[in-house]
Amino acid sequence: VQLQASGGGLVQAGGFLRLSCAASGHTFSSTAMGWFRQAPGKEREFVAAIKWSGANIEYARSVKGRFTISSDNAKNTVYLQMNSLKPEDTAVYFCAADKVPWRPVASSTVSDYDYWGQGTLVTVSS
Repeated sequence: VQLQASGGGLVQAGGFLRLSCAASGHTFSSTAMGWFRQAPGKEREFVAAIKWSGANIEYARSVKGRFTISSDNAKNTVYLQMNSLKPEDTAVYFCAADKVPWRPVASSTVSDYDYWGQGTLVTVSS
């Protein structure tokens, strides 16, 4: 599975961005998609995740109510709509694919994801 993330950029605090992650290759082997982010000098952290079936969505507490993850199965694409952005949202955002079918919920753990995109930079100015 190959993942291509896009949509990052520079935005003022309070603004919005929409990230996209297009999956290609053996996409049938992926059961869930996640968004993670990594700020300079910090560890990669969970943002949001969704089962391709749409049956389960998970959010990090820090983004709940501001970010929305969604999927378009026909396009093998996952989106992250980010509203009310804050300077602390500044990071490189990565999309990732999980191939394990038996997880009851979309995972928030970095090591559970098997495939990773290249990352897209989001910068929120104050």
